[in-house]
Amino acid sequence: MDLSHIFNSKKILNIVFSAVFITAMIFSAQAQETKKAEEPHVTKSEINAPHEEKEEDISQTILHHIADSHEWHFWGEGENKVAVPLPVILWTNNGFVTFLSNKHDHNDHGTEIFEEKGQQLINYHGKYYYPNAVKNAEGAYVELDENAVPTNAKPLDLSITKNVVSLFISVILLLIIFTSIAKAYKKREGKAPKGLQSILEPIILFVRDDIAKPQLGYRYAAFMPYLLTVFFFVWLNNLMGLIPFFPGGANLTGNIAVTMMLALCTFILTTINGNKNYWGHVFTPHVPWWLYPLMIPVEIIGLFTKPIALMIRLFANITAGHILILSLISLIFILKSVMVAGIAVPFVIFISVIELVVGFIQAFIFTILSALFIGMAVQEHAEH
Repeated sequence: MDLSHIFNSKKILNIVFSAVFITAMIFSAQAQETKKAEEPHVTKSEINAPHEEKEEDISQTILHHIADSHEWHFWGEGENKVAVPLPVILWTNNGFVTFLSNKHDHNDHGTEIFEEKGQQLINYHGKYYYPNAVKNAEGAYVELDENAVPTNAKPLDLSITKNVVSLFISVILLLIIFTSIAKAYKKREGKAPKGLQSILEPIILFVRDDIAKPQLGYRYAAFMPYLLTVFFFVWLNNLMGLIPFFPGGANLTGNIAVTMMLALCTFILTTINGNKNYWGHVFTPHVPWWLYPLMIPVEIIGLFTKPIALMIRLFANITAGHILILSLISLIFILKSVMVAGIAVPFVIFISVIELVVGFIQAFIFTILSALFIGMAVQEHAEH
């Protein structure tokens, strides 16, 4: 699959984004001039204070939308909010405590203590902590460090959150899709593919012929189930994350815990299947013996940096895409001009289309790097 036309458009994208940036700055300058004209006697500190507060509100809103949640929010706020509460499951000092998230969501500032099965807890920005004996200066039963992060002890959270529900949905979809395709291959053996089988067969062959075989050689068949699972799992969840309504909207592949587990699976497969030649490169690298004290630690560190890079790459790219889209929409509220919507909305649509391509590319990169790492572990000396 030739993707060169996508990467060759980098110059065009740079020009387009530069145009958006310059236009946004023009609107920003015009808004500031208008504000100064309307409020000539307002001091500089008074102008900056609400502006800084607004920016922080916008950033908090963006981070809230890409973060995990104990509810599946549809629309609205406050009394008009429409959301599905999800079960909260906590392992506390008194054992398991379970309740629906909407039971104690009326106060998420940690200023009220609630009790479940004899265990006192507080809700602080959607997370549950053991309360302090006294309130802090803001009236909350939490103690914050210099980064405003609570230092209170907290129970083990095993809740079924929004990302967990999205994970279940994607797993069920993949099971239904591939079970039906497997049945179709058995029934139509030797015949041309039909229906869903014909749609996905080119992608399956792409994973086999362009990812698995070049990296794994004749051993590709043993690892095809894993590579297919990883590719379609990442791709499906990347696409679902771009859908703004149920069952999409969850930032599953932008959750570092999820990408960590995917990278861990690749690391385990690589480690288990590593042959004598692979471990020989680690503990007896092909360098003069007096370099062993330097090279062996480097090789051992390299065993862990590969899956870490795999984990961070997927997490960072998917999260950055969501933040970019939300930031473009937020320009309308930051600059307080309807005219900005005429520029922001088309670019949101444009970036969303780009994200469709990025979703596929990230699934491809994660899969091909997994195949490459596994291939390095099973490669024989004669294959160098």
